[in-house]
Amino acid sequence: MNDRNFITLEELGYNPILEQHRKEHNLDAFEVGRVIAEHKNRYVVKNDQGEFDAELIGNLRFSAESRNDFPAVGDWVAISVYDEGKALIHAIYPRKSIIERQAVGKVGQKQIIATNVDCGLIVQAVDRDFNVNRLERYLTICHTAGIQPIIILSKIDLCDDLELNDRLENLTKRLRETTIIPLSNESKQGIDELKTFITAGQTFCLLGSSGVGKSTLLNNLSEKELMKTAEISESANRGKHVTTHRELLVLPNGGILIDNPGMREVGITGGAIGLETTFDEMAELADQCKFRDCTHINEIGCAILEALEAEEIDQDAYNNYQKMKREQAHFDRTVADKRRREKSFGKMVKDMKKSKKGGKY
Repeated sequence: MNDRNFITLEELGYNPILEQHRKEHNLDAFEVGRVIAEHKNRYVVKNDQGEFDAELIGNLRFSAESRNDFPAVGDWVAISVYDEGKALIHAIYPRKSIIERQAVGKVGQKQIIATNVDCGLIVQAVDRDFNVNRLERYLTICHTAGIQPIIILSKIDLCDDLELNDRLENLTKRLRETTIIPLSNESKQGIDELKTFITAGQTFCLLGSSGVGKSTLLNNLSEKELMKTAEISESANRGKHVTTHRELLVLPNGGILIDNPGMREVGITGGAIGLETTFDEMAELADQCKFRDCTHINEIGCAILEALEAEEIDQDAYNNYQKMKREQAHFDRTVADKRRREKSFGKMVKDMKKSKKGGKY
């Protein structure tokens, strides 16, 4: 974690909107801090007084309806200090953004990756797992959160100029206006360019698979060895899992960075805005389709299919768009079914209570 002895709330990202919420909701009696690390049901909260090992008060824990009601790295919270280095969390401040994905192995549930983020730094290695489809998934979760994405194409020292130019051309064609920064953690090429995007008081979140160089990048940005790194296995060409939990750090230039464990799965959640922003070209074409409920699969008068046949849009981009669209629709249906079951169960419980009381509440 950041080893500075003193840091202001403003350096952690505190702003007048948060202060207004504090006053309007009578949270003045509590200290304010930001969650910089999460370990199961315990949290590390940092403010201008130091770092605190914190846990939720019972009422906040038991009133939570889902995992989203618990603190996450990046959250601002109201705390009370009860012992040296110990604190209780009494409330979570409103989140201006939430990066989330489908919870792995849990149908119809979301997992929060980080909150109150301004920009997602999507890191992908140019060699071992270069995959534009996966990048479009990361872009979609950033767009769904309403944050700016920047793609960092790492390990460019492992390929020649011809291969790098081919990768960049492919990315530019598919991802159009997305900012792309070629970078080498070894030669430091691209580091200075990336630093121009990282501004004081803004929060950035590292996203990407294991072994793409996120921890080494963090060390380069912080200009010190903050995170341990592991060498890539020559046989599998895969990096070892180094980052085991999410953690927030303040960089020398004042930028705030959230590091993340590598993600093997990036499941898309509900809501159309993220997909429409990532695939904005297809979203624009969809408005020209003959039928409002066009699935863009086999309908006559489908503007997307016509553009596909004319080779005006990329076939791989279309395939990935349809796959993610189906995944999103399935998630929405699963959530709707879950709510119907919960509502039906609640009605059954109320009817049973009513029956036991002889029809009287």
